[in-house]
Amino acid sequence: MSYLATALRRHVRRAAAIGLALAMAGVVLSGCGTAPSITKGVVQAVGAENEYANLIRQIGGRYVEVRAVMSNPNTDPHTFEVSTSVAQEVSSAQLVVQNGVGYDTFMNQLESAAPSTSRHVIEVQSLVGLPNDTKNPHLWYNQKTMSKVAHAVRTELSSLQPEHANYFTARLKTFDTSMAGLTSAETAFRAKFAGVKVATTEPVADYLLQSLGLVNESPFRFQADVMNGIDPSPEDLAFQQSLFTHHKVKVLCYNAQVSSPVTQSLRSLAQSSGVPVVAVYETMPTPGYDYQSWMLAEIAALTKAITTSTSTENIG
Repeated sequence: MSYLATALRRHVRRAAAIGLALAMAGVVLSGCGTAPSITKGVVQAVGAENEYANLIRQIGGRYVEVRAVMSNPNTDPHTFEVSTSVAQEVSSAQLVVQNGVGYDTFMNQLESAAPSTSRHVIEVQSLVGLPNDTKNPHLWYNQKTMSKVAHAVRTELSSLQPEHANYFTARLKTFDTSMAGLTSAETAFRAKFAGVKVATTEPVADYLLQSLGLVNESPFRFQADVMNGIDPSPEDLAFQQSLFTHHKVKVLCYNAQVSSPVTQSLRSLAQSSGVPVVAVYETMPTPGYDYQSWMLAEIAALTKAITTSTSTENIG
């Protein structure tokens, strides 16, 4: 079962909330309320997830005003409900960055309900050429993908404000330099720990784990079932449990934002078996992080888990 199919069913229950939000936003934007404040000469931008909003801010600097739709690392993003303020923000946005792959389809509904020929939309799925049946939608854990997003943001901002193109290019250069540091950290980690076996509750950080050279022993079928809110098969659950009780893995990567009785029991089993837990997130922990420092914190937590068997159950 693809993530897209499950996500589309999940978003059906958001339809009424979106319709109400759009109706209310229409009232506000027509003059019967207060629309979002707009700073003259500054690009109004929206990141569907705060990690994308952070990239916009890093490239746009003082010439962008950025809002993140999903930004709370303490809540389940799958249960996010669209509000009137979100509909207003998307309606007035000149630049939008969204994930795609069925993860944030509510953005398409909001954009279609308030069409604008001047709105520039970057869908990450389309940017990197991924099909709709891509199994893992957590694209932001791939640093190469995020670099492509940053370059696309520079292009779109330069189109919106050509007089500041050199400024955006300079900030992109700073971003690229910072990302080179992240690449070096990944390379150093891989040189030491490539081949180390880990487990996950769902495929949130799988792209990062692959880049680091770690071997994920959790069957993808199991990860996908947890991600999609489906009870894993008894066989897959027993296999996952054996990874801890038989000490076949060094780390459990646990989605700190989404839990269930199954994942909670697995986390407890890992800990009681001496397997450290590392928190991973669908929304960037805030405050205090940008995208690069967030990924470096995850790498540091994995290093500590492998070398000292120490858990990091909260990054932030």
